[in-house]
Amino acid sequence: MTAEPVETTPPSAPPAAPATPLDPARPDPFAWLEEVEGAEALDWVRARNDHAHATVGAAPGFAGTEAAIREVLDSDERIPDVSRIGDHLYNFWRDAEHERGLWRRTTLDSYRTDAPEWETVLDLDALAAAEGESWVWHGASLLRPTPEQLAEGEPWRRALVDLSPGGSDADVTREFDLVAKRFVPAAEGGFERDTARDDGRTGAKGGLAWADEDTVYVFTDFGPGTTTPSGYPRIVKLWRRGTPVEDAVVVYEGTDDDMYISARRSRTPGFERDVVSRSIAFYRSETFLVEAVGTPDQRLTKIDVPESAEVGFHREWLLVELRDDWTPAGTTYAAGSLLAARADAFLAGSRDLTVLFEPTPSTSLVGAAWTRHHLVVNVLDDVKNAVHVLTPPGDATLDTSLDTMTGASWTRSELPLGGGLLTVGVRAVDPLDSDDVWVTTTGYLTPSTLALATVAGPGAEPGEPEPLKAAPAYFDADGMVAVQHFATSDDGTRVPYFVVGRQDLVEPDPATPGTAPTLLYGYGGFEIPLLPGYSGTVGRAWLARGGVYVVANIRGGGEYGPAWHQAALRERRHKAYEDFAAVARDLVARGITTPEHLGAQGGSNGGLLAGNMLTQYPDLFGAVVVQVPLLDMKRYSHLLAGASWVAEYGDPDTDDWEFVRTFSPYHLLDGDRAYPPVLFTTSTKDDRVHPGHARKLAALMLASGGPDADVTYYENVEGGHGGAANNAQAAHMSALAWTFLRERLA
Repeated sequence: MTAEPVETTPPSAPPAAPATPLDPARPDPFAWLEEVEGAEALDWVRARNDHAHATVGAAPGFAGTEAAIREVLDSDERIPDVSRIGDHLYNFWRDAEHERGLWRRTTLDSYRTDAPEWETVLDLDALAAAEGESWVWHGASLLRPTPEQLAEGEPWRRALVDLSPGGSDADVTREFDLVAKRFVPAAEGGFERDTARDDGRTGAKGGLAWADEDTVYVFTDFGPGTTTPSGYPRIVKLWRRGTPVEDAVVVYEGTDDDMYISARRSRTPGFERDVVSRSIAFYRSETFLVEAVGTPDQRLTKIDVPESAEVGFHREWLLVELRDDWTPAGTTYAAGSLLAARADAFLAGSRDLTVLFEPTPSTSLVGAAWTRHHLVVNVLDDVKNAVHVLTPPGDATLDTSLDTMTGASWTRSELPLGGGLLTVGVRAVDPLDSDDVWVTTTGYLTPSTLALATVAGPGAEPGEPEPLKAAPAYFDADGMVAVQHFATSDDGTRVPYFVVGRQDLVEPDPATPGTAPTLLYGYGGFEIPLLPGYSGTVGRAWLARGGVYVVANIRGGGEYGPAWHQAALRERRHKAYEDFAAVARDLVARGITTPEHLGAQGGSNGGLLAGNMLTQYPDLFGAVVVQVPLLDMKRYSHLLAGASWVAEYGDPDTDDWEFVRTFSPYHLLDGDRAYPPVLFTTSTKDDRVHPGHARKLAALMLASGGPDADVTYYENVEGGHGGAANNAQAAHMSALAWTFLRERLA
C-alpha cells in the first residue's frame, strides 16, 4: 500500500477557518502536522503544551493530584512482578530514585520476606547516562540451559535485552551475560540488533529469538524492501555467532502485504521445535514447523488450521483456539472454542480433536496456561472470572506414576480462586518442570495480591495458595461499592458495564437523581476485554474526591469472545459506539449523573472511540479525554503501523471508505455544532499511532471553533504509545487528565 502525496508545508499565515466537515478529496489543511519532528509542527506542539500548562496545569489541585499519583507509581509497597529463571526471581522496577528502572533478581525465599534482598543486574539509568540515550525497557528473553548443562550446575547466563530509545516501538537488542552482569560486545561475538534509521533514530521494529547458544533468529529491518507496509519485519533469518548479520541465512520471507514475520525455537527436552509465524493481517496468520532449519534441506510444514485460528504447542500437544467455526473431517467446532490434539497425529493427518472449552452466550475464554502436567483455563462468565484445571490423558513420555495422568481422556477439576467482581490471573512458574502457578487477584476496590499455588488434577485436593505479596490500599474505599449493570444498545444487545464509587452516588435515591462527576471509560477493539482491576491512581485522583468511575464492556472487545469482537468490525464499527452511548444514557436514566457531569475517556483504539463520542454524541457528555488516538481514518493506513489495522477498520483507499468515513472524527467535525470541552494527549515518540491524528483534530477544532473553543492539547516528547517513558511523565500526563475532568465536570 503506497501513500498518495500529501502537502505537508505549513501555511505562511494562519489559514481561515476550514470548511467543515472536511472534504477528503481536497487538500488537508493540517497535513503539515504529520511531519512528526518538523520545526513548524513542533513549534505548534510547544505552544499547545504551554497553553495546557497555563490552564489545566495551573488549576487548583493540579500539583497535589500529580504528587498523589506519583506517590502511587513510585511506591516501594507495590508488588514486584516476578518471573522465575533458574534459581532466581527476576523483576523490572522503577521508582523515584530509578526513573528508567532496574532489572534485578532475588531468591524465592528472600521474596517471601517483607524486605527481599535484590541484586541489581542492569541499571537503566546508569546505562542511559553513560550512552546519552533515553533508554526505555522493552523486556528480555533468556536462553534455558540444556538438561545436561543444568545437571552440571551451569547457570542461566545468556539473555537478549530489548531497549527502546524514548519508548518507541522501534528498539534495539543486545546480548547480556547474566553472570558477569554486562553486555557482550559485538567485538567479543555478542549478538546486537541496532539499526540506524533514515530519520536519524536508532532501532527498528522486530527482534531476536534464541535458537541455541550460538544461533539466533533475527527479524528486523534489513534495508529497503525488507519490512511490511506497517514497518514490521517481512523476513526472518538464522544468524550464527561470529558472522555478519548480512550472512544470516533466510528461513522465511513473507509477501509485500504481510504484517509481521518471526520465528522461535522451543527447547523443551524431547520436543524441540522450530516455528515460523507469518502474520498476514490481524486475525489471520499461518504457523510453520521447520525441519533442517537454515540448511539446503530445510523444509516447512504448515499447520493445517484456519488462518483465523491461533495455535500453540506444549510437549506432545497441539492447542487450537478458534475465532471462526471450523469443520475438519465433517465435525463442526464453534468459534471461540479451544481444541486439543496430539501434535504428531495431527501432522500425520488425524483430526481427532478434543474440545477443551466451548463458549456459551455468556462465557468466553480469556486465557490458557500450561504447567508441567496440566492446562489452566481462565473463563469469563458475564465478565466474571472462573478458573479450571484440565489434565490430559497419560502418555509414555509423561510421568505416569501420577494418578492424575492415567486414563484415556482429558479430565477436569476446579481451582477455587476469585469470586465476585474480582479478576484472577494465572501464569505458570515454569511450564517445563513445575505445576506451580503465580496467581494474581484484583478488583476495583480490592488491592492486588500475589500468591503461589500448585495445580492438582482430579482426585487430588488442591492446596491453599501461599500468599506472597499484597499491595497496600492507596485510598480509603470505606463506603464505596463496585456493581455491574447492563445497558440496552440500539439493536437490543445487552451491554455490561461496571460502576465504582461511593454507594450513595452509585445507587442514588430514585427520588433525587444525582449529579456526580462521572467518567465513562472504554476501548472496544481488537478482542481485548476490560476487566476489574485496582488502580491507586483512579482511587486517589477521582473516587476519593467524589467521582464515579465506569467501565463499559462494549462490542469490539473480547468480553464475550470472538463473536463480541466481530460484531463491531469494519462496517459494523458503529455498534461499538452505539453501545458506549447506550451506557452513557443508562447512567443518566439510573440517576447517577447528568450529561453535563459525564465524561468520556479512551486511548489508542479507545481514542478513536472517544473521538467518535466527541463528534457523534456531543450532547451526552460534559467533557472528553482523547489519548494517543486514531482520528483521521482516511489517512490512518498510511501512517506508521496503521496498515496493520485494515482488518479491524477497513481500507479507506477502496470502497470501504463509504463506511470508514462514518467513524472518522476528523471528517465528522462540524464547525457549526457545539462540542464539549476536550483534552487530547499523545507522544512525539509514538511510532505506532501517529501523533498527527491528535494534532490535526485539535488544530481543526481550534480553527473552526474560534477563540472560545475549549480544546486542550498536550504532547509528551517521550513515551511511545504508552504516552510516558517514566513515572514522572506518567504522573504529569495523568494529572492533566484528572484535573481537566474535575474542572469541567464537577
